Amino acid sequence: MTTQQIQAKRGIVKQVLSGDTVIIRGCVGAPPPEKTISFSSITAPKLARRGTGSVEETKDEPWAWEAREFLRKKLVGEEVWFTSEKPGNSTREYGTVYLGKDAATGENITESLVSEGLVTVRREGMKTTPENTRLFELEDAAKAAKKGKWDSSSESHVRDIKWSVENMRTFCDKQAGKPIKAVIEHVRDGSTVRAFLLPDFYHITLMISGIRCPGFKLDETGRPDPGIKVPFAEEARYFVEIRLLQRDVEIILESVNNNNFVGSIVHPKGNIAEALLKEGFARCVDWSMAFMKSGADRLRSAERKAKEARLRLWKDWQSTSPQITGKEKEFVGTVVEIVNGDALSVKLPTGQVKKVFLSSIRPPKEVGRAADEDGKLPARPKGFRPLYDIPWMLEAREFLRKKLIGKKVNVVLDYIQEARDNFPEKLCATVTIGGVNVGEALVSKGLATVIRYRQDDDQRSSHYDDLLSAETKAIKSQKGIHAKKDIPTQRIFEIDAAKAKQYFPSFQRAQRVDAIVEFVASGSRMRLFIPKHHCLCTFLLGGITCPRAARPATATAPMTESEPFGDEALAFTKEHCLQHEVSIQVESQDKAGNFIGGLWVENLNINVALVEEGFASVHPTADKCEYSRQLKIAEDSAKQKKLRRWKDYVEEKEEEQQRIAEEHQNPERKPTYEEVIVTEVTSEGTIFVQSYQQGPKAEALYTKFRQEFKVNPPLPGAYTPKRGDICAAKYADDEWYRAKVEKVQGPIVTVFYIDYGNRETVNVSRLASLPAGYSSERPFASEYSLACVTFPKDPDYRDLAVKYLRDDTASIKLLLNVEYRPQGAPPAITLMTEGQDQDIVKNLIADGLLYVEDRRERRLRSLITEYKQAEEDARKKHRNLWEYGDFRDDDAKEFGMAN
Repeated sequence: MTTQQIQAKRGIVKQVLSGDTVIIRGCVGAPPPEKTISFSSITAPKLARRGTGSVEETKDEPWAWEAREFLRKKLVGEEVWFTSEKPGNSTREYGTVYLGKDAATGENITESLVSEGLVTVRREGMKTTPENTRLFELEDAAKAAKKGKWDSSSESHVRDIKWSVENMRTFCDKQAGKPIKAVIEHVRDGSTVRAFLLPDFYHITLMISGIRCPGFKLDETGRPDPGIKVPFAEEARYFVEIRLLQRDVEIILESVNNNNFVGSIVHPKGNIAEALLKEGFARCVDWSMAFMKSGADRLRSAERKAKEARLRLWKDWQSTSPQITGKEKEFVGTVVEIVNGDALSVKLPTGQVKKVFLSSIRPPKEVGRAADEDGKLPARPKGFRPLYDIPWMLEAREFLRKKLIGKKVNVVLDYIQEARDNFPEKLCATVTIGGVNVGEALVSKGLATVIRYRQDDDQRSSHYDDLLSAETKAIKSQKGIHAKKDIPTQRIFEIDAAKAKQYFPSFQRAQRVDAIVEFVASGSRMRLFIPKHHCLCTFLLGGITCPRAARPATATAPMTESEPFGDEALAFTKEHCLQHEVSIQVESQDKAGNFIGGLWVENLNINVALVEEGFASVHPTADKCEYSRQLKIAEDSAKQKKLRRWKDYVEEKEEEQQRIAEEHQNPERKPTYEEVIVTEVTSEGTIFVQSYQQGPKAEALYTKFRQEFKVNPPLPGAYTPKRGDICAAKYADDEWYRAKVEKVQGPIVTVFYIDYGNRETVNVSRLASLPAGYSSERPFASEYSLACVTFPKDPDYRDLAVKYLRDDTASIKLLLNVEYRPQGAPPAITLMTEGQDQDIVKNLIADGLLYVEDRRERRLRSLITEYKQAEEDARKKHRNLWEYGDFRDDDAKEFGMAN
């Protein structure tokens, strides 16, 4: 073993100061002792120096950066062998560094620098030794090869360093969150570094987003005070130094704080912020975490693990949030009410209703209402209504109502806020629908703000950083409550007895008025908000008698108990109507200014539904309603099923038998109208209709049916159609419908849409097997013919009659009555408009488009008479069929019109 091997020591290169100087750490202890070693016998070009108050700024000497980089890339973080000595009175140690397993076989870094032409060998006063002679030879060879600094183009190897950035915010925005290559030059503390951004050599100070490590106390000169030890500050800095100092990284600039940039450091081996948190060297910081584009959840998770393990900064940590586990932690339910801009009621499958608050957000608040010295809030003006009088409160409620009411949501409880200041306990949760965080969506629209917490407060949303990010974007876009102008004001007024008289005629003329149910007082009494007129009114369901629900005691009235089934009726109406968009038909009003009439929600008549479910009975005034027949049918059904209030009902059979006998003795036409929608008019003049009452059921079937196809799309061409099959067919609107295969000609198939009555010829690729369970449901469309009339045989007149019939029946609700059932043909019907004021068939006769049949039935006598009068009027006025006089199809041959 040589003398050199005996003297060589082992260490790890921490940092390269220049092309000829390095800092080496020992291998034992943390942090270990350090040595600054300058390479013997050589001189490297000097690096640039930043100017300070006492030091003048300098520029790089040519090839200074390349020499430094050569050493940095080769040595930083690597285990080396080195010799060192302090010659004479020198304050610096000089030596040789070897990269390899030992000094004898390792690479001599001094020789490598000389060979690359990156340093100069000192020749004056140097002893002639084998080592120096070797260096002279290597330098001469580098000069001859014009390597490195010996190249004539040395001037191009000087950096243009930008020691400061003039407009930091603009510079940050210009980077657009893209990774920038960089080298970490200095670690100020565990969460603050200085770096060069490459290739433009911007020198920046970077605070790592989302975290904060313990810092150093500074003395009067601005340097760390060695006499004051901050727990874990030195350990955190060492943790970062051994991983990042002078390493190649990428930096994502995310924001600016004072004269520092805020951003994330990207390293192939992992996230330094996450590593610091996991080891308990750092805390999460909300304000800077909000700037992160991604990864905030991993930082929170890392901090949580360190807390649970009681590591370093968290050695004395105690959780401030009670543990929520099991079924209480997460559940699915249906939203039945939006209580406020940050709270909603969710009905569980068990029937239990839970009030849930959206975690970590605060709804719009009243501006300018500050507490006095005693902490008391001033009284609000008389008639103040927070929902309408606080800006953005109604918009927040409406956003949630439209998005959630009646929909299934997923609820994950984040924390439980304890009862305090006369406020009950709050269940605070993250609510999602279709994967969308409702709280985040609300904040992003500027309709709520995010609550700021103490750093050690764990009672917060599990998606708190997403909320902060959404709020930052809303503030930047000046959305909602962050807007500086166009603040909404709601001019909402109450309709009292006097105003009711003014509005009653216009509401009646409108037929249907759109409204929102704000409050349900009982099964048949509710408060409505009518957006079009910006008003609130009380509305009573007409034509029915509904039991009253229990009422709590007030200052002016004692508590009243519920009538039988009153509370159940209230619950039924609330479930179907509360905060739903409805349409009302105002029929009358009472002395107090309350409107009375019918109410529909999604085509469901609530008046009829309450009667059908046995909650209400038909009132004598129901005869004035257009839906009186439906009410009677619904009540008869409830009686027969003995539902609720009819549980003890005994049918009066004798009276029913007497009524049937009287009808036999005096047979008369007594229409039994059914509400329908015409879906198809065939070229032969028959029609297909859907029951208006079956509309919601059909919609529900198709919604579920199409959802299955979205989840499991059918494979085109996988279905082989056969005549008579019930299958799924994609119509021209690219939606799937139930259809019957009528004809197959190769790839071309004729199908009949069983729920609408229309036919279409499609390619086999637009057909698919019907999912199980959907073929058994009866078709929603039924075929009928027109009673007491025949269509003309002349094709032009026939087509004109069919066209008019389509126009008169398109997209409106009609009343259908079956008059008779001809053998071998669809049932024959009459069609009336909704108010029974127009007979569709009679209108066609009056237009001269149909012939009246001579039917002999006694009960049809009055109907035939009306039709004959209409036909006579058309004939006199020479309309269409009667254009050339009074002749019928059987006279056509005589006039030469037969084919």
